Amino acid sequence: MVQEPRRDEPLYSCIVPVESVTGNQEEELTAFATSASSAYRQAELMLADNYGCNIDQIKKLMELARIEYLSPWCLRG
Repeated sequence: MVQEPRRDEPLYSCIVPVESVTGNQEEELTAFATSASSAYRQAELMLADNYGCNIDQIKKLMELARIEYLSPWCLRG
């Protein structure tokens, strides 16, 4: 899913390494939202929906997750 950010809204990403699920050492899942908690929840949903993870796997993966605030300069004008 592609999300078009708006200039007046903050944008956060939640980055989750998924090596233990895919076997690809460099693979990460990235979810975007307008709040850190929403990005975190979006990542949890994506782990379940896209990777078929169960609740225990999701908990372990989310312990490795990091939240990043994407500065307004990242947004295209």
